[in-house]
Amino acid sequence: MKAFKDEVLRNPMASIVALTVLLAVVFPATMDIFRLNLVGKYLTYAFVAVGLVMLWGYGGVLSLGQGVFFGLGGYAMAMFLKLEASDPESTKIQSTPGIPDFMDWNQITALPALWEPFKHLPFALFAVVAVPVLLAFIVSYAMFKRRVGGVYFSIITQAVALILTVLIIGQQGYTGGVNGMTDLKTMLGWDIRTDSAKYTLYYVCVALLIASILLCRWIQKSKAGTLLLAMRDKEDRVRFSGYDVANFRIFTFCLAAGLAGIGGALFSLQVGFMSPSFVGIVPSIEMVIFAAVGGRMSLVGAVYGTLLINFGKTYFSETFPDLWLFLMAALFIGVVLAFPEGLAGVWEKHVKPRLLGKGKSDPAPSAKASLAPTAETVSAPAVSAPLKSVADPATEPVRGVGLPATRPAV
Repeated sequence: MKAFKDEVLRNPMASIVALTVLLAVVFPATMDIFRLNLVGKYLTYAFVAVGLVMLWGYGGVLSLGQGVFFGLGGYAMAMFLKLEASDPESTKIQSTPGIPDFMDWNQITALPALWEPFKHLPFALFAVVAVPVLLAFIVSYAMFKRRVGGVYFSIITQAVALILTVLIIGQQGYTGGVNGMTDLKTMLGWDIRTDSAKYTLYYVCVALLIASILLCRWIQKSKAGTLLLAMRDKEDRVRFSGYDVANFRIFTFCLAAGLAGIGGALFSLQVGFMSPSFVGIVPSIEMVIFAAVGGRMSLVGAVYGTLLINFGKTYFSETFPDLWLFLMAALFIGVVLAFPEGLAGVWEKHVKPRLLGKGKSDPAPSAKASLAPTAETVSAPAVSAPLKSVADPATEPVRGVGLPATRPAV
């Protein structure tokens, strides 16, 4: 029995299985539909946190504007739902029946051309991923190809979040303005407000989240994941080995944006509205906090961090309505100061060694909470190590770097 327990604890898939059981079995069996719907809303944020693990934890690039992509995915789905709720019969009291109510209030007499494709669900589902990825590609290509990174990239992503928020609020006749898109009722005639629909949407959210984690884990275990770790720790060494660092970072940024867009679409379905309050700087920073608390190198830890912070927000706001913001700040600061590697670090350093009957965990670099090879296996031993040759960096490997000489296919 002990050997079986040790084998389970050492198996990296065990944490994903445990998370799946918790979300798909334990929560539905122990929570009423109201609380379960809240958990479903929290899990939509977890898509962003999982993307940040890939972008920030593995890629070494901190984005403070992930709310932009969450909002774009949410608005793409909300536009389809709003058009379905604005059929001529339901809007016959308007001056112009058949268009969303906020357009009628702003004296718009015909549906804008931009909205026309969103009458079709397949296009809306495509836009949920394509629109965030397209914007992410434009921003990241412009930045990474010019080797703009670090704090400058973080500031630029914040600026993008601010610009998009102002644009959404300013174009009230086309976006719903500060109120956003509300009163989303049905999807292809299916009432998404019923209890049975909420259960269905919850399980869809869980399934897509687990699938996203497995996809990211597969990328981490691939050559691309190994190179991301190497670029994070020794970027110049990887570049001298013949790899295009910018392309890998563009790919990772687009991946994180696509995941955030899926989370935003599921949010619109489960909550029934979308507004610019989920697009700006504040929600984007909160999403970084989710990943930091869970552990920025752990995909599963990011989900637990999201649940902990949002459970805390709900509990504190209900119990201490005047103090909940201060309590949330204390929770975040306390967790980061006491456990700088997040919940995943607590598991690896304290809980897991005790369950295995060891005094302490095996030594590992900062990436030990991840589900992929550590940075120690791919990064150079010292910056000052001599190079064999720089005549042809595309084919000549760097001494001490465990990287293949050929370019990977991503």
